[in-house]
Amino acid sequence: MRVIGLMSGTSYDAIDAAAADLALDGDTLVLTPLGMVSTAYDDDLRAALAGALPPAATDLATVCRLDTRIGQAFAAAAVRADLELCDGRAGLIASHGQTVYHWAEAGRVHGTLQIGEPAWIAEATGRPVVSGFRTRDVAAGGQGAPLVSVVDAMWLRGRPGVPVALNLGGIGNVTVAADGAGGGPLAFDTGPANALIDAAVRELAAGDARGGAYSMDVDGALAARGRVRQRLLRRLLDEPYYARPAPKTTGKELFHPAYLRTALDVFGPLPAEDVVATLTRLTARTVADAVRPFGATEVIASGGGTRNPVLMEWLREELGGPDGVPLRTSDELGLPSDAKEAYAFAVLGWLTAHGLPGTVPSCTGARHASVLGSLTPGGPGLRLPAPLTSAPGRLTIHATGNSRLFTAR
Repeated sequence: MRVIGLMSGTSYDAIDAAAADLALDGDTLVLTPLGMVSTAYDDDLRAALAGALPPAATDLATVCRLDTRIGQAFAAAAVRADLELCDGRAGLIASHGQTVYHWAEAGRVHGTLQIGEPAWIAEATGRPVVSGFRTRDVAAGGQGAPLVSVVDAMWLRGRPGVPVALNLGGIGNVTVAADGAGGGPLAFDTGPANALIDAAVRELAAGDARGGAYSMDVDGALAARGRVRQRLLRRLLDEPYYARPAPKTTGKELFHPAYLRTALDVFGPLPAEDVVATLTRLTARTVADAVRPFGATEVIASGGGTRNPVLMEWLREELGGPDGVPLRTSDELGLPSDAKEAYAFAVLGWLTAHGLPGTVPSCTGARHASVLGSLTPGGPGLRLPAPLTSAPGRLTIHATGNSRLFTAR
């Protein structure tokens, strides 16, 4: 089955559309990557989305417009991916949508909202669309995140020791693939990965030509020139979220620009480079602190943060340096790091289409595993594969060398 996974993360800079051939071989799901196209939100839509996100106030008219416009943007990305990566033969679209709010209080998630109306995708492509993946897990008492944990657990099963999958998006999350304390795999959000770094670049380096694109620390250039301010780092590390036990989840509802401004107000003006360097060290420290108690034997990273060489260097230091826990990227295991989450949602869509659960209760904290999402029919009829009675236990990556990567920024 040829599936397109659509993903826009907490950085909300672009829609990633990854296409995969997925086939069952015994109890193993074989994923053949076909490539990824990445389409940036236009400036107006991105600004409208940023202006509506917490802690900003908004109204239902704005939510409706964003839901429609993001749905149309996802539809355009799906059409492009089908034509360029699947030769027009995709069988299913799996859309994560755009998270705009994750209602978490006192360690419990009460609700979650992803927008980007799937009807626009189904209408534009003529393909069935699975969407709204997170809500069912929340309804079952789970955190609704990290949903990639089921894919990580399948993918890393059988690797020696205690492998840990790490995603460095706006928010960092990990999956401890070995049994956590004998109770199955564990997964949770570690805290900010790029979220606060990006906020600092936008707010503090916007008038500095060295700030690059003004939305991220390109190649870690600002952090490399800066000095880690230890007092600021200690203040940031006092955040109670870090000490909470797993499973747990967080997002930009907590780690947003106002959160950063509040922390900085205590110290007075600081050079942008020093703030970015301190936040980069914060990400490296909190990730390492999160995985250390589990005795990790390797950390396999993916996401936009892997393109920041300073972050990766400091994360290696925090993991113990050359003699510590090895840090590698998912590319080394055949799964493109920039596209990993989009491929993961393609797998989740495949599981739903076959009537199979897409969660691991020990990872999300749910009472039970659930079949995820809602289905929007595509063309004149709805044809789904026959349901399977048992889920695959493993995921392997079959890299043909012919997968294509297209980007449009």
